[in-house]
Amino acid sequence: MEFRHLRCFLVLAEELHFGRAAQRLAMTQPPLSLNIQQLEASVGAPLFVRNSRGVALTPAGQAFVPRARALLDAAGAAAREAREVAQGVSGQLRVGFAGTVLYRGLPQILRAFGQRHPRLTLVLREMSSSDQLIDLQHGRLDAGFVHTTRVPPGCSQVLVSRQAFVACVPQAHPLAHKRRVAPPALAGQPFVAISRAVSPDYHDRLLALCADHGFEPEVRFELRHWLSVVSLVAQGLGVSMVPAALQQAGLPGAAFVPLQGDTPPYETRCLWRSGAESAALAAFLDAVRGFALPTE
Repeated sequence: MEFRHLRCFLVLAEELHFGRAAQRLAMTQPPLSLNIQQLEASVGAPLFVRNSRGVALTPAGQAFVPRARALLDAAGAAAREAREVAQGVSGQLRVGFAGTVLYRGLPQILRAFGQRHPRLTLVLREMSSSDQLIDLQHGRLDAGFVHTTRVPPGCSQVLVSRQAFVACVPQAHPLAHKRRVAPPALAGQPFVAISRAVSPDYHDRLLALCADHGFEPEVRFELRHWLSVVSLVAQGLGVSMVPAALQQAGLPGAAFVPLQGDTPPYETRCLWRSGAESAALAAFLDAVRGFALPTE
């Protein structure tokens, strides 16, 4: 049974006349008759009665009409979906992100992308930068928003944003109302840090920043998420240095104060596997580039 058999059957079922059906199908009557015979042989039952008065559907033919129409409709829908996925009009993308991107970059990108491509579905996964790198290399993510300068071979990148670190202290802390804080002012206090296992770049950078200012922070807690770092500080359990965008989280009890002097920038990059750009991913990357920082 082939789709051409079904098309011939449905047109003949509507016309109940070989001549008119053949004309609609842009063929002569002999090929139409052959297609119907082949279909009946495949089904194993006569679908039409042919006599001197014309053509009529048998009970088997009447039962077969809705099923044949459903088969052709499903085939047409499958073909349309395949074309749309190939063209980047519809489909699904798996996108990883580190939590701080929710406060700078990701919402704007999602809004622009959704307006242009409403039929493309994004499956968002909040993950650490290190976990995203693993899943990108194994093809379990199509793109990821990471906070690392250690871009692995085989990955392409776009620098999405760059922001400063700020001091994060409890609101009741003596430093909370300062206009600026020198990093050494955080010395000798319980320090809340992002885990080295989760973000080795920035864990080490912040320790190096402290060392450059002549002190070693008393790291009391290491956490997997920056928002957890701020939450612990807000509870009065320590101080920290965090990306400035976390001020938008609105957690009560935490105060953010700009740091004096040069501090390492906190950068967000969008990564994807080089050479793996589908039409849908290309459309998403267009939205990313629309928000990204200009190339230096």
